[in-house]
Amino acid sequence: MIYKTANEWRMAAQKRVVLFGMSGLGKTHVSNMLRASGNWFHYSIDYRIGTRYMGEFIEDSFKREAMGNPFLRDLLLSDSIKIKSNITFDNLAPLSTYLGKPGRADKGGLSITEYRRRQSQHHRAEVEALLDTPYFIERARDIYGYDHFVCDSGGSICEVVDPNNPNDPVLSCLAQSALMVWIEGSDAHTDELIKRFDRAPKPMCYQSSFLDAKWDAYLDAKSVSAQDVDPDDFVRWTYAQAMEHRQPLYHGMSKWGVKVTADEVANVTTPDQFNTLIANALEQAA
Repeated sequence: MIYKTANEWRMAAQKRVVLFGMSGLGKTHVSNMLRASGNWFHYSIDYRIGTRYMGEFIEDSFKREAMGNPFLRDLLLSDSIKIKSNITFDNLAPLSTYLGKPGRADKGGLSITEYRRRQSQHHRAEVEALLDTPYFIERARDIYGYDHFVCDSGGSICEVVDPNNPNDPVLSCLAQSALMVWIEGSDAHTDELIKRFDRAPKPMCYQSSFLDAKWDAYLDAKSVSAQDVDPDDFVRWTYAQAMEHRQPLYHGMSKWGVKVTADEVANVTTPDQFNTLIANALEQAA
C-alpha cells in the first residue's frame, strides 16, 4: 500500500484513493462530495468507459436506429444533423442502454450473441479505463493543480481482475498509484439493493463464464428458448446470484488495500471526515 500507516495518510501532501464495491453503497456519493470541496479530482471509470472507450459504439448504435427512419436517414447522409451521446457523471444512461439486456426483441432485448459481444467490449473498456488511472493522477496535478485524487470505480471492477494473482496487471497498477478502499456492505444492504434492482432492473456486466452458466441455467429453469426470454426477468433472476458471486471477489481485492463499511461511508459529509475514516481503516489494517 502506498500509505502504510494512518500517520502517513494524514501527512500525505497527495492523497489518492480507488473506491470499489457494490453499486449503490456510496462510491459516487463520496466522490461527488470530495470533488465539490474543490480540492479533489474525481475520476469516474464509468464516464471514461462511456466516452473514451465505448463512445463510438454507443453513438453508432444511435445512428443505426436513426438510419431506419427515412427522414433521419436523409439528414444523416447529407451531414445535416449530428447524433451525439450526452453522457455525464450523473447520467450514464447511454452506456447502460447500449449494454442492454438479452432476450426478446419486442421487449427491447438483444440476441445473446450480440449481448455477449457488448459484454466483451465493456470488459476491454473497463480494463483500459482502470489502467488509465496513473495518467489521470498526473493529469489532474499537472494541468488542473489537484493534489488529491479519487477514482470512482464501477461495480463490475471485480469482474475484470484476479485478486488472488499477485501480478494481476490492473490491481498492481491501481495499488501502486493509489490506496484501494473497499466499501463493504452488510446483508441488509444487499437485501435492499436486491429490492431496489427488482423495482428497476438495469443492465449489468458479468464475467463471461458466469454469464454463460446463468444463461443456460435460466433457460433450463424457465423452460424457455433463447428468443423467448423476458430481458427484465433474466436480469432480475440473475442479480442476487451476481451479488453472491462478486462478494468473495471484493473480499479478495480488499487484501490489496483497506476496507470501510457502507454505514461509515453514509455518515461522511466532509473531506476531513473522509480522511479520518481512511486513517482509522489503516490503523485497523495494521
